[in-house]
Amino acid sequence: MKVARPVRRAGQGNPPRRKAGRAPWSDPYTKLIGPVKWTYYHLYSIIDIYSRYTVGWMVAARESAALAEQLLEQTITKQGIERDQLIIHADRGTSMASKPVAFLLADLGVTKSHSRPHCSNDNPYSEAQFKTLKYRPEFPETFASIQAARAFCDTFYRWYNHDHRHSGIGMHTPFDVHHGRAEQVHQARAAVLTAAYTATPQRFVRKPPVPPKLPDTAWINRPELETSPIQ
Repeated sequence: MKVARPVRRAGQGNPPRRKAGRAPWSDPYTKLIGPVKWTYYHLYSIIDIYSRYTVGWMVAARESAALAEQLLEQTITKQGIERDQLIIHADRGTSMASKPVAFLLADLGVTKSHSRPHCSNDNPYSEAQFKTLKYRPEFPETFASIQAARAFCDTFYRWYNHDHRHSGIGMHTPFDVHHGRAEQVHQARAAVLTAAYTATPQRFVRKPPVPPKLPDTAWINRPELETSPIQ
């Protein structure tokens, strides 16, 4: 999938946002508890904030700028991102705030955006995904090894990308939205609902049923209107 440049870039007056066909990414990490006390594995996850598609992830034994740099470079190359097409929005962890990562992104023509200090909700899409991960019924209290953590995440991300029907994207899968199949699925759903209404209109009290639409724009910290509407 080729990703077009966002309308506004970080630092040009508005926070990162994404319209259909344009894609800032969110790149934070979370900790997974290991087999013994004070042992953690670090899960890095890169998500397209519009499609909710996880474009890259990694489980590492430590937080590392070199590993974050490797993951970003591999993911950007795999997704076919060209210069000045992408914004990366990340937390202020030592790896993503490091100079090697900053230099890499500058070399690749990628704009970097960071969460505000002491604001845990500045990565809402990634934090919501991590909550989905950790509230899965099969999510363990601890992982016996880093291999077990990687195997679990591999299963989770395949499910999340290909099978999870996300309420924020009109009950589509991230894969369908990311790869441009959502409109086709939307039309098929509309045909089924129209047929159901034609066959038994009495079942629908208010109006003919329609499938939920995709959002027009995805924001990270959408700015408030400068003036309130007149009441």
